[in-house]
Amino acid sequence: MKRKKRFGLAVIGVIAVITGTLLFCFGKKIKTLYTSLKSFKNENLSYTFQHTPQIQPTKKISKGENTVYFLKENNILLADGFHFEGIFYPSEKFIEDTKTSAMLVIKDDVIKYEKYYMGGDENTLFSSNSMGKSFVSALMGIAISEGYVESVEDPIGKYIPEFEGTQMENIPIRACLQMASGINFNEDTDMSGFSMRTLMGTPAMKVISKYGIQEKPYTYRRYLSINTEILGQIIKNTTGRGLAEYMEEKLWKKIGAEHDAYWTLSNGTELAMGGLSVSLRDYARFARLYLNEGIYNGEQILAKDWVKDSMDASADYSKPGANLDAYNAIGYGYQWWVPEGKQHEFMAIGVYGQWIYVNPSKQVIIVKTSADPDFMAKGYELKHVEFFRAIADGIA
Repeated sequence: MKRKKRFGLAVIGVIAVITGTLLFCFGKKIKTLYTSLKSFKNENLSYTFQHTPQIQPTKKISKGENTVYFLKENNILLADGFHFEGIFYPSEKFIEDTKTSAMLVIKDDVIKYEKYYMGGDENTLFSSNSMGKSFVSALMGIAISEGYVESVEDPIGKYIPEFEGTQMENIPIRACLQMASGINFNEDTDMSGFSMRTLMGTPAMKVISKYGIQEKPYTYRRYLSINTEILGQIIKNTTGRGLAEYMEEKLWKKIGAEHDAYWTLSNGTELAMGGLSVSLRDYARFARLYLNEGIYNGEQILAKDWVKDSMDASADYSKPGANLDAYNAIGYGYQWWVPEGKQHEFMAIGVYGQWIYVNPSKQVIIVKTSADPDFMAKGYELKHVEFFRAIADGIA
């Protein structure tokens, strides 16, 4: 009995030492993990998505001196509603049911509707979640136009040393842009392990290099956020600058942004897969850059061909409904979603209901942020497309 007691005390002592060592070595990271987990509880979502720079470590992206302002009119009446799969959804109820925190509607550079629902206002910075992927795509386009990256057909191993000699070495950059890299990773089951390992200090590219290949590039489109992490690392390695610094100079100070933005850091580096905090109107300014084929105030910030190629969802794996997969109900270009139809629409989408919708045929931009824990509900994304179309159709 005494031996068992001594053994138990010894185990407790060892655990105490290990715990103390972990807290000493990783205390700050463990605290960050705990804060993150708490922030994403359903009851905290609306606060989290409006206060990320106060909750998480971030890098500031300073605006320029020459803000470009939208004209603003009194709020229009939105379309009464829309039909989806034979059911009519009233607009106001849909806005409420999807836990909308803010919505902005712009047509021909005029704000037609702007409303904040959960305590925010025009100065609030809303979390992008995966809408940030579209910003990374823009930075890749700029890096290519400046010659840092030679071509989207280049293999990722050319720019990321961790991939040399691995199965991933010859994956083309374009395959990562189009979510068709073939990497053996499951977004639903593997992301928590990836996040934990990187938070504890293992470099993201070292973690990714171990996953291997599930199929050849361009075989299937499978939405993997680590593809965007790879793109972000290529930009960092080739430009020698962090994503926030590069974005500040090449994008943010050039598009007339009204507010500073912030990029969330993971283990000291920008989280490429979705870590921006941006005001509603500045999301619209970014969308306007693409609406105007990469031109802002007469300057070609993004190459016109890059904008065009970014919305190309013509390949079998890029088309709406590819693989008969629920993730692929909407087409996909270079980190932009492309709905089926003839209006040339494109969207940036983030988890929990973050949206940038652009309709070039109607010259309409809609930004909708949310704190919706039901964002994985069946038909959620396609339902939003019909909602946005009804709004665009209803503007005089």
